[in-house]
Amino acid sequence: MTALAISFDDVKKAQERIAPAAHRTPVLTSTTADELTGAKLFFKCENFQRMGAFKFRGGYNSLAQLTPEQKKNGVVAFSSGNHAQAVALSAKILGMPAVIIMPQDAPAAKVAATRGYGAEVVTYDRYSEDREVISRKLAEERGLTLIPPYDHAHVMAGQGTAVLELIEDAGPMDLVLTPLGGGGLLSGCAVAAKALAPSCRVYGVEPEAGNDGQRSFRTGSIVKIDTPKTIADGAQTQFLGKLTFPIIQETVTDILTATDAELIQTMRFFAERMKMVVEPTGCLAAAAVFNKRVDIAGKRVGIVLSGGNMDIAQFGSFLSTGI
Repeated sequence: MTALAISFDDVKKAQERIAPAAHRTPVLTSTTADELTGAKLFFKCENFQRMGAFKFRGGYNSLAQLTPEQKKNGVVAFSSGNHAQAVALSAKILGMPAVIIMPQDAPAAKVAATRGYGAEVVTYDRYSEDREVISRKLAEERGLTLIPPYDHAHVMAGQGTAVLELIEDAGPMDLVLTPLGGGGLLSGCAVAAKALAPSCRVYGVEPEAGNDGQRSFRTGSIVKIDTPKTIADGAQTQFLGKLTFPIIQETVTDILTATDAELIQTMRFFAERMKMVVEPTGCLAAAAVFNKRVDIAGKRVGIVLSGGNMDIAQFGSFLSTGI
C-alpha cells in the first residue's frame, strides 16, 4: 500500500485494461525542434488518441471497473470537452448511458462530438455556476456514478499510461513535461516516469493566466482561483485535486507556465513543420520548452501533446490572426 492515490502498479494494470480499446499513440520527433532547442525531443502525440485526446485513457480505465449495476444506471461527468468525449465514447463502447455537464462556451466541435457518441449534454455557465454541484445533484437524482475529470485514482492511473508508453517506445528520458489542469495527467505520468527513470525530472505546464498549480506547488497548499481567461480551455481549472496534489508535491520538479501567444506560436509550429493539429491546451508543455522555461540543452525530453480537439475555423483564425 502507498499513502499516495496511485502506484506504478496501478498504471501498469490500467495499461492492460485499456489496451483493447485505446490507441498506442505515436512518438514523433522533429529535427527542426531539436535544432531550435538544442535537445532531443520526443512528442507523445495524444492528439491521435481515440476521441482526440489523452482523456480516453482515464475515462475508459474508470468505466471499465464499474460494477454491473453501476454500468446499468450509467455515469455523469463534468468537462470542458475532452473528458466529456472520453466518458461519452467509453460509455458507448461499454454499453452504458452517460450524462455530461459542459460549459455553455465549450468548443462547438467538442459538444457535437460528445453528443455524437450518444451522451446527454447538460450545459451550465462556467463563470457563475458550479459544475460539481450540478453533477452531484444529477448523480443523486438519477443514481448515476460520478466520474470526475482528474481527481480520481482510476482516471489518474489511466492517464499515466501515456508516459509509460512513451518511455517503453522511446527509452528513458532526462525530463518529461505534460500540460497541467487539475493534475490527473501530470500525476499519473509522474508516477510512471519516476518508476521507469528515477532520475527523470518531471514538469507540469499550465496557462500563465491560471497558474494555481504553480502557486500551490511553491507554497505547499492548494490555491484556488477564479476560472482563468485563456484559450487553453482544457486547463481552465480553478484548483488541483486532493488526490493529484500530493503526488505532484512528491514527484514533480516544478510547475511552469506558457502564455496564450506562446500557445498559438506552438500550434503554428506543429501545423507547419509536423503537419498536425494540436489544440491550445495540448501545446502547453511544448510551448514551455520552445520558450526556454527550463534548461534542456543536450537532454532527452519527453513532451506530452495532450489533444487535438478544436473547431477548425477557430484553429485557422488562431494561426492567421493570433486571435
